[in-house]
Amino acid sequence: MPECEDFWVFGYGSLLWNTGFSYDAVAAAHVFGYHRALCVYSHVYRGSRERPGLVAGLLPGGSCRGLAYRVNASSWDEVRAYLHEREMIYDVYIPKWVNARIGARGPGKVYTFAANPKNPQYAGRLDVIETAQIIRDGHGTSGSGIDYLANTVARLAELGIRDRTLEQVLAAVLMPTPVKE
Repeated sequence: MPECEDFWVFGYGSLLWNTGFSYDAVAAAHVFGYHRALCVYSHVYRGSRERPGLVAGLLPGGSCRGLAYRVNASSWDEVRAYLHEREMIYDVYIPKWVNARIGARGPGKVYTFAANPKNPQYAGRLDVIETAQIIRDGHGTSGSGIDYLANTVARLAELGIRDRTLEQVLAAVLMPTPVKE
């Protein structure tokens, strides 16, 4: 954990549009060494065990743009507990501190959640069509996989961030499915 008065939490998926915790400031952030991918099966929030959904995780390689939320040190334990309750439901993520460029502040460390490739809910790298089908079918306690993906893509667009893979998946999700005769 960095030695500082404030901590930064990196959002790259639902934290972009459904933060759920109090923060003192928000800034554009760019994480290096990881990229966003729809690579985690959701058995609760966006799907079920019978019909899993898919949500984002960070995978090694490349970089990822999102938002960093500054949390005052006096609130850190509470925010961290909230994030672990929300994100670590089945240990599908590995919480970690990673290097990022945080707005005008420059280089620093952010707390985030990388996909856990050893977890049975790790989906790995799926093609666009397979990803779209899983997202189209997924619905959990927080809503549909389609809503998750559409909200994430919309928020990224508001921030001026293009994620071409997510945009391709959303286009495939929204394509009419052929009617079987």
